[in-house]
Amino acid sequence: MKVYISADIEGVNGIVSWLETERGDDYEYFRKQMTEEVKRACIGAHKAGAKEILVKDAHDTARNIIFKDLPEYVKLHRGWEGGPCSMMAGLDNTFDAVIFVGYHSPSRSDGNPLSHTMNTRLHHVKINGEIASEFLINALYAAYLEVPVVFLSGDLKLTKAVQKLNPNIEVVATKEGRHGAVVSKHPNVTNQEIEEKVEKVLKGKKEEDLFSNLIELPFNFKIEIQYKNFNDAYKASFYPGAKLVKDDIIEYETKDYYDALVMMKFLL
Repeated sequence: MKVYISADIEGVNGIVSWLETERGDDYEYFRKQMTEEVKRACIGAHKAGAKEILVKDAHDTARNIIFKDLPEYVKLHRGWEGGPCSMMAGLDNTFDAVIFVGYHSPSRSDGNPLSHTMNTRLHHVKINGEIASEFLINALYAAYLEVPVVFLSGDLKLTKAVQKLNPNIEVVATKEGRHGAVVSKHPNVTNQEIEEKVEKVLKGKKEEDLFSNLIELPFNFKIEIQYKNFNDAYKASFYPGAKLVKDDIIEYETKDYYDALVMMKFLL
């Protein structure tokens, strides 16, 4: 079994401030918590029979995870390749399962004080009328490659949205957003839950057993991006296929999701 893990930080246990997501303040603590949650997902996958595990450090500089604290059977993808796959760099159709760790609610959501989608320049990204989270953007890429999504950890509101999308995806809520605050169980509790649920969802499973975890890929993608600065929308409207529909909104439509990822690489 070959497993891919994409890891972010804004959805890890207890994190509440932007200052905690970057060097300084309590970043070192939450960097360690991010590493621990990834480690537990790796251990759970390995217990279930995973022989290959690739972890993508997918937060900010992509240089957050403390590699020596991960199990020795894990490979780590650090830094940014610069391609359209972004937070999913390294994923291809040879993988059997995708896991998301430390993910967060989308922009304009009260599910997490750190809610956003890709960057804070945006009001929102909508895919086929729905405000898109980074999870949705990345899970659709997994669907494009026909790789099942089996697990996600992150804030409670996101976990509910994920199970609404596909109830076969196992989830762990690491915290609950309370407007500008969060409430979390002790990290030891959620760390253990991550390990146990990853093992549970993968144990004894063959490729055909995970088909129910495949996310349905739409036949068409209508993408709306609303910027906080209207001039950003004007500049983005010159991307081939994009059109300015309001002062601060562009739209882009395609039937090929990879084309959508390329567009988002340049316009988000």
